[in-house]
Amino acid sequence: MNPAPSDARKITRRSRGPARILTAAAIVGAGTFLAGLYGGLRINTTASEPLGIWRIMPLDRPAARGDLVFVCLPENADSAVGKSRGYLRPGLCPDGVGPLIKTVVAVAGEKITVGGSVTIDGIALADSRVVEIDGRGRPLVPYAGGVVPYGQVFLHSPFAGSWDSRYFGPLPASGILGLAREVLTYDP
Repeated sequence: MNPAPSDARKITRRSRGPARILTAAAIVGAGTFLAGLYGGLRINTTASEPLGIWRIMPLDRPAARGDLVFVCLPENADSAVGKSRGYLRPGLCPDGVGPLIKTVVAVAGEKITVGGSVTIDGIALADSRVVEIDGRGRPLVPYAGGVVPYGQVFLHSPFAGSWDSRYFGPLPASGILGLAREVLTYDP
């Protein structure tokens, strides 16, 4: 039995409501994504810095000690380890992972020594204890130490479980996307 024409119109009108809501939600979601992408917004989901929304701000000078930066790792064995172990989340860096948020703690010419913790030019770096295994019991190999090469930076996060230059060494400063600024974050 076919519904009467007036019943068919009621069914059609009722089904339009959820479709309109889903369409509007998709448009808002796509707009938010594009605004974030082109407006420099990123979502941090790692515990190295507070969780939430961050903005990439232009860096129109060489990176300096104390700069909190967004940085993409170069595609190499260290980034492969980071991807395979889940240290790096999917994102928009050239190798398909998200940028890290880290503090520049040493620049070219400074000497890094890594033992039980990190020293820079003989001065101990706070909150830089080096661990032998990660949270899942997998071995971590610390950086051997040495002088930070020209065009590179040594990065750090005070979070005890952070995967940073203590383990992968200095990174090219060319991988820095810009300064990291909190927009809407919380510290769990």
